[in-house]
Amino acid sequence: MKIGLTSYSMNNYIQSGMMSVCEVMRFAKEKGAEHIELVPFGFTLHDDAKDTFNEPLIAEIRRVSEEIDLPLSNYAVLADLLKPDADARRAEIERLKRHIDVAAKLGLKFMRHDISSFRRPLESNTPTAFEREFPVAAAACQELADYAARFGVTTLVENHGFFVNGSDRIIRLIETVDRENFGMLLDTGNFACVDENCMVAVKKCAPYAKMVHLKDFYIRRADRLTGNGGLFRCDSGCWFSSNSGESMLRGSILAQGDLDIWAILGFIKDSGYDGNVSVEFEGMEDGKIGSETGMNAARYILEHI
Repeated sequence: MKIGLTSYSMNNYIQSGMMSVCEVMRFAKEKGAEHIELVPFGFTLHDDAKDTFNEPLIAEIRRVSEEIDLPLSNYAVLADLLKPDADARRAEIERLKRHIDVAAKLGLKFMRHDISSFRRPLESNTPTAFEREFPVAAAACQELADYAARFGVTTLVENHGFFVNGSDRIIRLIETVDRENFGMLLDTGNFACVDENCMVAVKKCAPYAKMVHLKDFYIRRADRLTGNGGLFRCDSGCWFSSNSGESMLRGSILAQGDLDIWAILGFIKDSGYDGNVSVEFEGMEDGKIGSETGMNAARYILEHI
């Protein structure tokens, strides 16, 4: 496995303007990253409103990647393919095709897109709602994967948010879409968002993984953290609620939280996965510290399991 970093781990630095995405790439390389994932928060590679590509930045990212020998592993974008209006859903598919174009321009082999909004109301996250909207989700993923195939790009779905999450839902979607260039971006921590045991879920999903986010959480009983956090704010060390409301979660430095990262990485290794692993840090500590410490921990654990 190759340990790298997602630019999201340095989100506060990028969003504040303290570092550019290319400066984050250089930082990641300096700290031993073997690859970097691009998450366009604080920088834009395609202006959706104007439908224009940021060609200078795309070229600069490629140049820096080659100069410092830091491969680009994935491009991850937000999306909502389950908008209630058919025209809006069609527009969202076409928007994501432009981001597949970005991945192709960057020379990437992988692109992750969401299926539902992270801020989808909890009351609409029921099994009945999932069954009702499943055909729409599967068809959209098939169309996007088929479009991406012409560029040699594999599209990925992540266990992300509160609706298209949970091992059974993700596995069912992947098997239904049934495309060689479609698979899972396995996030080791996000199963906790829907109150699923992360070790059990990772073991189930590891055979479907084409990329991995390595993430850790603090998990506490909600009634012991009354007044802290809310449902959707999960960055910058904020507490947020799980789907049931019974637990509160907060990002931690890797292997310092409540998830058994040793066991989780062991399951992934035992599955035969040998691809890219991005350390994703969203805790309250400084992003540089969280990113470097997390990558060091990942390397150490891999060497000793």
